[in-house]
Amino acid sequence: MIQLYNAVLFQPLLNLLVGLYNSIGDVGVSIIIVTVLIRLILVPLSMKSIKSQQAMQVLQPKMDEIKKKYKDDKQKQSQELMAFYKKNKINPMASCLPMLVQLPIIFALYRVFREGLNNGSMDMLYSFVSQPESINPMFLGLVNMATPNLILAILAGVFQFFQSRMIFAKQKNKQQPGMAGMIGKQMMYFMPVMTVFIAMSLPAGLALYWITTTLFALGQQYIIMRKTGVSGVAV
Repeated sequence: MIQLYNAVLFQPLLNLLVGLYNSIGDVGVSIIIVTVLIRLILVPLSMKSIKSQQAMQVLQPKMDEIKKKYKDDKQKQSQELMAFYKKNKINPMASCLPMLVQLPIIFALYRVFREGLNNGSMDMLYSFVSQPESINPMFLGLVNMATPNLILAILAGVFQFFQSRMIFAKQKNKQQPGMAGMIGKQMMYFMPVMTVFIAMSLPAGLALYWITTTLFALGQQYIIMRKTGVSGVAV
């Protein structure tokens, strides 16, 4: 299993990062390019997620009716909701796909930044990727990508807040009941704070990855909103 993980994720990401570093000479810029490439690969999944969220938003009143009708029979409520999903060809879990796919990528990147930026695991480079004498972990000569950085951690939390606020705006527009709305608002502030604490304990390269991927998601959302006129769709 570990060998498969290395072959499918860790080794390709390590080689891509080192290959870009050999060409560019700045590991931070290389991380940004790797992040954008990953997000471009995930665009089909993101689009599927967005379409699913749009369908759920349109059909939410019908689902609320089912929940209200069978509020005293949770088993029947679940059965009716599943039948409703099947009839309308929607998958409630589709909106989670991009995040689920990103988790193993994040774990692999953590190992790449921990070992690769400290010149470890260079024996896993492909034959066509030159091994650098050493890797300078500095981004623009200012930030060490191999160690935690408070400023990047805070920026990651700030951009996470903007993304969370868009999600909460969508929930607010659907006029969720008090408790659900309160939980949503708490999550809007909780997730950015958690992002800062997590990023503070990890290599700054991961914080830069999270900043870049969040900005990409926000840009993708803006473009889709302009095209479809649908607001508050999380990506």
